[in-house]
Amino acid sequence: MPSGSRIDLTNQFLIAMPGMMDDTFSGTVVYLCEHNERGALGLVINKPIDIKLKNLFEKVEITLDREEFAEQPVYFGGPVQTERGFVLHEKLGEGRGHYSSTLSVPGGLEMTTSKDVLEAMAEGSGPRKVVITLGCSSWQAGQLEDELGRNGWLTVGADPKVIFDTPIEKRYDTALSLLGFDPRMLSQEAGHA
Repeated sequence: MPSGSRIDLTNQFLIAMPGMMDDTFSGTVVYLCEHNERGALGLVINKPIDIKLKNLFEKVEITLDREEFAEQPVYFGGPVQTERGFVLHEKLGEGRGHYSSTLSVPGGLEMTTSKDVLEAMAEGSGPRKVVITLGCSSWQAGQLEDELGRNGWLTVGADPKVIFDTPIEKRYDTALSLLGFDPRMLSQEAGHA
């Protein structure tokens, strides 16, 4: 890569290489909400934990009487800020969905960390397609690029259908299929000429 140029993986999936040894990220798909010169921030979208949305809402003292959300799982979003909730959701139309703390991701999704998005969901005015995580995944400047250089991750443009419409247990394989080949045939070792 020419000096001064950098990759921007915002709105991409990071897919753990088959055989990744790090238990935290083995078998995961991470949706990258932000990637810039300061580092990267993403959410694991395929590791549900033993908490349902109705339980999470109770914990923050919001009544959730919406059946379409009540039994959805909360996800492990990553090892950083594990007590904090992150809501990955569709971007809502004009006049809807202006929350206190939202990162708009180029490509049509948003990530919100303020409680008002949960209140809107409970009232029926919030997003309908959501993945809610406890914790996030983050990398300092250059750290993700280093992991990519050591063959830790595969990257591919994100598809919201994988996040919101694909059964949890199929998200890893479906994300891999976006690459157009079978990555299980890849070696973990970097080649050297």
